[in-house]
Amino acid sequence: MQWYLNCWKKYVDFNGRSRRKEYWMFVLFNILASIVVSIVGSLLLRKNGVILSGLYNLAVFLPSLAVLIRRLHDIGKKWYWIFISLIPLAGPIWMLVLLCTEGEGDNEFGPDPKAETTEA
Repeated sequence: MQWYLNCWKKYVDFNGRSRRKEYWMFVLFNILASIVVSIVGSLLLRKNGVILSGLYNLAVFLPSLAVLIRRLHDIGKKWYWIFISLIPLAGPIWMLVLLCTEGEGDNEFGPDPKAETTEA
């Protein structure tokens, strides 16, 4: 849960790096939160339950984009690599492989975040 909250604290911080664990834990908790919001919205609001899900998705857009870009920085890629996923068929697979790749050591985007957490 700390990884999810950490991404919300860095709401629009597109600088720096994010470890694989931070990115994938944010994705996991985001999916779980989306499911809960959808269920609650459909139970409480019935026909207008989609509105609640839409508001949650809108709210989480910038933190998701920021953690994605920081994750790409961790593997030494610049922000515009997010567009690789627009290539039909192969693009999303390529992006998944990139997101699952182990981060580099220190690079132009900052020190290795994995080394920082193991030293502490």
